[in-house]
Amino acid sequence: AIILVHWLLTVWGCMNHMLPLSYAWGNFSILAVGIWAIVQRDSLDAITMFLTGLLLTVLTDIIHISIFYPSNDYVSDAKRFSIGMAIFSLLLKPVSCYLVYRMYRERGGE
Repeated sequence: AIILVHWLLTVWGCMNHMLPLSYAWGNFSILAVGIWAIVQRDSLDAITMFLTGLLLTVLTDIIHISIFYPSNDYVSDAKRFSIGMAIFSLLLKPVSCYLVYRMYRERGGE
């Protein structure tokens, strides 16, 4: 569910080409690592990389949104929706990090 929600919010966040390609590459590559963590349930490395990647994307998302936030001169509804979904994804990432950390602990991480 974590992967699906963040994938959908990232797709919606990238709809309007407001955010650069680095936003899409960063988020989609971490979601790919998340799929790897789901497939290999016994791998502690996969879940560690997914958790670390999620924490790093929190920082990069803050930077992307703050730099590329549109000015108030002309903002269409589509741009407003797109940036809103990117912000919503950013707000959900700490919750996702907590859930992934619990999965890390269940797999034997300390």
